[in-house]
Amino acid sequence: MESTSTPQREKTTTHGAGSDRSGDGVTLIFERSTPGVCAVDLPALDVPEAPAGQGLFADEAPDLGHIGQLDLVRHYTHLANRNFSVDANFYPLGSCTMKYNPRVNETAAAMPGFTGLHPLQADADTQGALRMLYEVRTWLAAIAGLDEVCLQPCAGAHGEYTALKVIRAYFKDPQGGNAPQRNKVLAPDTAHGTNPASCAMCGAGVVQVPSKDGLVDLDALRSLVDNQTAAMMITNPNTAGLFDGTIAQIAKILHDVGALLYLDGANMNAIVGVSRPGDFGVDVMHFNTHKTFSTPHGCGGPGAGPIAVRDFLSPYLPVPQVVKLENGSGGVRYARDWDRPKSIGRVRSFTGQFGVLLRCWAYIAACGPEGLRRVAQTAVLNANYLAAQLRDRFETPYFDPGAGRYCAHEFITVPKDLLAKGVTLIDLAKRLIDYGIHPPTMHWPVHDCLMIEPTETESLATLDRFVDVMNKIAQEVEADPQLLKGAPYHAPLRRLDEVAAARNPTLCHAD
Repeated sequence: MESTSTPQREKTTTHGAGSDRSGDGVTLIFERSTPGVCAVDLPALDVPEAPAGQGLFADEAPDLGHIGQLDLVRHYTHLANRNFSVDANFYPLGSCTMKYNPRVNETAAAMPGFTGLHPLQADADTQGALRMLYEVRTWLAAIAGLDEVCLQPCAGAHGEYTALKVIRAYFKDPQGGNAPQRNKVLAPDTAHGTNPASCAMCGAGVVQVPSKDGLVDLDALRSLVDNQTAAMMITNPNTAGLFDGTIAQIAKILHDVGALLYLDGANMNAIVGVSRPGDFGVDVMHFNTHKTFSTPHGCGGPGAGPIAVRDFLSPYLPVPQVVKLENGSGGVRYARDWDRPKSIGRVRSFTGQFGVLLRCWAYIAACGPEGLRRVAQTAVLNANYLAAQLRDRFETPYFDPGAGRYCAHEFITVPKDLLAKGVTLIDLAKRLIDYGIHPPTMHWPVHDCLMIEPTETESLATLDRFVDVMNKIAQEVEADPQLLKGAPYHAPLRRLDEVAAARNPTLCHAD
């Protein structure tokens, strides 16, 4: 293990032949060019040869470089190794659920029968794909404890936006909620930032509900609800890593004044298969498939944020909805239903992110009900294990087993004693990079906190190594706080002057 005097970590980066000519492992593909070498063997021409028009030719051939196939593979493998990924390293990013994506999901999504489909093909030609979409939406409805699911939204925030549009349509409908004055949405002070942003996009005002000991202040909530309240958006478990046991009371407070309860499903990873939101009073919610059902996460998409609703909100869901039709002789077919006159219309082309939803189907099918329950149980167990192991040196304001206070799938630590020795959270985070661990979420939902989420897919050995590294960094802080000021020492880039970089960015490649 690394020592404090000579900060090191295991070297995990591999370099291909000739990949380290500049000294830091970074060379451009053009710098590796060897005239006459080619990495591609084109197949024989299988159509009649015909001359191309002169206007199609460039004045000169592009300088793409010449490189052999093996060196090309090594080059891009080396570039990939410079990225931080769940496949290579521990990634305890709180609130984001960065967990392993099983390769069987990728295999299913790559099957030619799915990848070769065109979304405008007739329903009769796409029965297998439509069946998959129907099954995944009915499975999600069962998991939510709600009546119907729409698969169109392509991200969690997009699901929030879509759900709020559905809520607004319901209240504006004389045969629905018939309360067009309801244009106010409540959100706890620990809410995800996308919640108020989605409200603003839908023209709704947002009122913040204060927390008490990390949970919703019920007295404050009662004082804020009125006949202008359309809904309250809540995350449960919340961003402090706590399951709010008063959720049924929160639902009743809202329902008593005719308002609805919306669940931000970002933290369903803690309760999937254990508790159904519909059972504790939720009227509408969204899922983050990349968090709960292990579809790919990050890099701007693609994603999926299906929404689940109670039956009185179903008429307003986007179209088309994939439905199952039965004839009198017991035959079954699947179709896209456009005949929903009260629908808010499309929010996404076609039926949503097909490949992502297929991965979600594969994950749910592989886990089954008991497997999904184990997902939540293991995620919660792992988070509580880490919190218990770290709390002696990393204070946990909301985790106190002696008082019966446990966390859900994530927890926050506010390491005041360590920070008092002259280091910052940034220093702690940068030092973690030297040990091959991605820093947790910082400064949210409270200042000077780390939000840590191990997920259910990490081994006990990985969790124990994380505890060892965190304790070792604490020792480093106590012995030599200045050591952390220079971290990371072994990343592709050293510590940047973030203020200078923001004020005077260099926007060109330097030789």
